[in-house]
Amino acid sequence: MSPTNFFAILAIFSSAISIARASDADPLQDLCVALPSSGVKVNGFACKNEANVTEADFFFDGLAKPGFINNTVGSVVTAANVEKIPGLNTLGVSFSRIDYKAGGLNPPHTHPRATEIVFVLEGELDVGFITTANKLISKKIKQGEIFVFPKGLLHFQKNNGDKPAAVIAAFDSQLPGTLSIAAALFTSTPTVPDDVLTQTFQIGTKEIEKIKTKLAPKK
Repeated sequence: MSPTNFFAILAIFSSAISIARASDADPLQDLCVALPSSGVKVNGFACKNEANVTEADFFFDGLAKPGFINNTVGSVVTAANVEKIPGLNTLGVSFSRIDYKAGGLNPPHTHPRATEIVFVLEGELDVGFITTANKLISKKIKQGEIFVFPKGLLHFQKNNGDKPAAVIAAFDSQLPGTLSIAAALFTSTPTVPDDVLTQTFQIGTKEIEKIKTKLAPKK
């Protein structure tokens, strides 16, 4: 990785930390390594006994290599959040790596608990978000450039090039959450009633069933 890329990624991380106070609550102790197995339901995770904390609780190497893409949209997200790095619990930051095939799309979605800032590792992307005033804010971004998606707003990334692309994304939440619009509407459990979908999209029941079939998770 070139020095330019390294310092740009460092800047993203610093930015994520600086805005963390606007999202997750501040920690009340030096560390609170997540212990999901405790079964205790809190806003976050219960803390692991500090005597049992190790360096492994703060380490993850899953973003070093491109993710394997095996889906119809042509992109894959590799998360580095509190579920992968227990030491992030209460710290209010997380990362993801997103890889795109040529023509790949990260479909319209939202992060209900975080602002997202992306840094392009390679390739070019057409990105955008939609405001509550129904205005599209979009731009083409390339290697070394940054774009911000405000908290909770619908957004997307599309690789319209003929080469793969990749970004590193930073969030001001240990677990930003992702709500994919198409998947939420057409593959939820229980399902959204067909009459709600037909009236919303002004299409027939047969079209709704076709979309559900195409979006259904592979078994």
